[in-house]
Amino acid sequence: MSIATTDLFSLGLDERDRLNKELGGGIPPGSIVLVEGDYGAGKSAMSQRFTYGLCEEGHRVTMLSTELTVGSFLDQMHSLDYDMVEHMLDENVLFLHADIGDSNTFSDEDDGGDRMDLLKRLMDAEVMWDSEVIIIDTFDAILRNDPKFEALVRKNEERQAALEIISFFRDIIAEGKVIVLTVDPSTLDEDAIGPFRSIADVFLELEMIEVGNDVRRQISVKRFAGMGEQVGDTIGYSVRSGTGIVIESRSVA
Repeated sequence: MSIATTDLFSLGLDERDRLNKELGGGIPPGSIVLVEGDYGAGKSAMSQRFTYGLCEEGHRVTMLSTELTVGSFLDQMHSLDYDMVEHMLDENVLFLHADIGDSNTFSDEDDGGDRMDLLKRLMDAEVMWDSEVIIIDTFDAILRNDPKFEALVRKNEERQAALEIISFFRDIIAEGKVIVLTVDPSTLDEDAIGPFRSIADVFLELEMIEVGNDVRRQISVKRFAGMGEQVGDTIGYSVRSGTGIVIESRSVA
């Protein structure tokens, strides 16, 4: 069942690329969007394209990155010709860096030796959930570094571990908001990622396919509930420095 495109969160940039059109005119409100892809598939570039386009359309976005600091985020966006400086100054975007590196902490200076309960801290960070769209890149890094989640994984209770965060996500999207999660499926057990695949309203898999000496990228649309216009099964794309995401006309066999 489709909904009016005016009710969607438009990804914008219609004059620049065709991503918004290829995805039916935007993301339906009240959706969980799962973007899966192996390392190098373009998950971060896609989440950055989402962020910029949504801001350009006047939406408020939270972008939480487990890899980039605010400086490297701005540099990366600039390299893709997605200028975020004005949007940050105008508070259209809230950028947060989740420091889960060697110390396994979530933007925390405490070095008392205890690993932080990352998922609890994520849910308790009220300000990040105030935006209309919340993007977490990459969500699997938070799961893998959360000690409680890890402990349940060791007991083969991954599904139980996912229930609390999924319940929290459902409460957020009940307000008409959108949550976008990027995940590298190679880093998580099938039982750990399965529940998130099941509850995703929009499930996009970013694939890299070797064609001769060329590596082609495509978005494989696994699920798209509440689409506006019709969404195809596959969308060819590339990531170009100085240009950003480019939708390719070719079909990928």
